[in-house]
Amino acid sequence: MTGAQALIESLKRAGVEHIFGYAGATICPTVDVLAQTPEIGYTLVRTEQNAGHMASGYYRVTGKVGVCMVTSGPGATNLLTGIATAYLDSIPMVAITGQVPSHLLGRDIFQEIDVTGAVAPFSKHSYLVKDANDIPRIVAEAFHIASTGRPGPVLIDLPIDVQNQKLKSYAYPEEVSIRSYKPSVRGNDLQIKRVVSAIESAKHPVIYAGGGIFLANAQQELLELAERTNIPVVTTMMGLSLLPTHHPLNLGMIGAFGNVAANKALAKSDLLVMIGSRVADRAILSPEEVQRRMTIIHIDVDPAEIGKNMRAEIPVVGDVKSILHQILERIQPRSGDEWLEHFQARRKEELSRPFPVKEGYVFPGSLMRKLGAKLQYNAAVCVDVGQNQIWACKHLTMDGPRFLTSGGLGTMGYSLPAAVGVKVAQPGRQTVVICGDGSFQMSFNELAAIAHAQLDIKIVLIQNSVLGLVRQIQDTPTYPAGPFGVALDGSPDFTAIAAAYGIPSRVIGDESEIDGALEELLHQPGARLLICRTDPKATTND
Repeated sequence: MTGAQALIESLKRAGVEHIFGYAGATICPTVDVLAQTPEIGYTLVRTEQNAGHMASGYYRVTGKVGVCMVTSGPGATNLLTGIATAYLDSIPMVAITGQVPSHLLGRDIFQEIDVTGAVAPFSKHSYLVKDANDIPRIVAEAFHIASTGRPGPVLIDLPIDVQNQKLKSYAYPEEVSIRSYKPSVRGNDLQIKRVVSAIESAKHPVIYAGGGIFLANAQQELLELAERTNIPVVTTMMGLSLLPTHHPLNLGMIGAFGNVAANKALAKSDLLVMIGSRVADRAILSPEEVQRRMTIIHIDVDPAEIGKNMRAEIPVVGDVKSILHQILERIQPRSGDEWLEHFQARRKEELSRPFPVKEGYVFPGSLMRKLGAKLQYNAAVCVDVGQNQIWACKHLTMDGPRFLTSGGLGTMGYSLPAAVGVKVAQPGRQTVVICGDGSFQMSFNELAAIAHAQLDIKIVLIQNSVLGLVRQIQDTPTYPAGPFGVALDGSPDFTAIAAAYGIPSRVIGDESEIDGALEELLHQPGARLLICRTDPKATTND
């Protein structure tokens, strides 16, 4: 057995069913074995960065570690953004890169790059394989590290000579035990008692729910805790869709671009129960002010996050699902009060407020509200970065759909490849992309992957011919020169682009067209593109 054969066999043993990748000379021995392995599917991406995004989307709907594989040199460096995106959003991923022959490492030969060194700041761990006999152990460890504790990407860099090396024997480990890596699972019982006591004695508690709840598959436990205690829930961007939009305890997204009800509730709270979330600047603008005004409970699997940006009086380290079970075993029911009713009323006003209308344009808030109402219950909505992301966060109705976006790194071009990963994993799941014309142009080459696999992906393109969020930021007194370098002049005819890939499209520029266009988009078979012309001066504050 060669190293390449050992790698593919180990991936099979690890439960891998699909790989997203782009071949090159230094990964060819492994690709040759993969071609003879029908048990593992393969998607050819059109640029390596998107292999990481596809693996991310794949994991986020399946719970299975995403796998991507590229060649050395520029293949590996292109993938770095996909790895960094996964790292900032705690997505478990195993990234495999080909490498030049091991005896030539350090000589700057053709397509050599120190990828393990380059990826060190934004990966959970990395391996440079020097002996093919280590491959089974390394693969088992990589999947274990990626998927346990705080999840994250792990890199395996594999020189071509190691791929061709013969193994002495093959044995895939039945268990993985790494002495220096023992993540906490169960929360400390004393701290759990303190959490329960603080919740039961608080007058105005708020649950602050983050993406770590999805990672722990603890959505049901969160819902049970909120409903039993009648505590309102505010979410981070990565926590959107944890609760249905219209659930009476869901006050929406918190932060600089958040919902009014959510931010007002935080301002009046006397207890903040943070679950599966770091204290990011977009969500908590002034950590010092928050910690001064209220007691803070912080529950997270990563001890490094607790106290990093905001002090917590009651820290609890461990698996979120396990800790919520421990709390639910002890917590007593609470009744609601007028305080909660006040914010529920504010939330209802937000969800029904009228939006501005301008002739010749579609306002994204109206579009998002109507789109959300028409989505299937278990739809996956992959949202890009920029104004389109903020409009979706604030106005997209999600009473069942799963919301996927790049929250930590804010990577433009994420949505389309992520949707490919979703659809490859679950072909029967309704999958919708929301993007702007800037982010679409960063990844529309993946329309080729969609066309080749005949993936039924629906794309909603908000076209305002400008990098909208940057323009919005520049159009403030902070930048006296005003908007610069943001006009998307020279953009192509997106209908022609879609047609070139055999994908039907439609353009709308009036509010009256939204309902019919969405019905057509969602109910006609196959991939489709809906282009919505939007006022370039519209802001996320409108």
